[in-house]
Amino acid sequence: MEKSLFEKYGGFSVVSKIVLDLYDRLLDDDDVGPFFDEIDMVRIVDHQTKFVSSLMGGPASYSDEQIRRMHAHLEIHQLHFDKLQSLLRATLADHGVAPEDQEAILAAFEARRALVTG
Repeated sequence: MEKSLFEKYGGFSVVSKIVLDLYDRLLDDDDVGPFFDEIDMVRIVDHQTKFVSSLMGGPASYSDEQIRRMHAHLEIHQLHFDKLQSLLRATLADHGVAPEDQEAILAAFEARRALVTG
């Protein structure tokens, strides 16, 4: 049986490093950084680690309704989603994720665009 991308790249310990790096980049970004002002970063990093793990075929998962509800109070526009997607791509690449695997992860991310954007 073929390994999931989650297993291929080392599970939660590696995904956690990717997510921490991603958040360093997000917080430095003028467009998406303000979304994280006054947010419990420990909690959001935990959620995002589970979310990215799920995008990679890992054990965690969020329903479409959970994703929609968690973002409903935010004014996330296409520009913000595009920026996050671009930062995620760069972060995955910098952590040695193969281009074809990046595409698979980003396609799973893209599939959720309508759940978070206005």
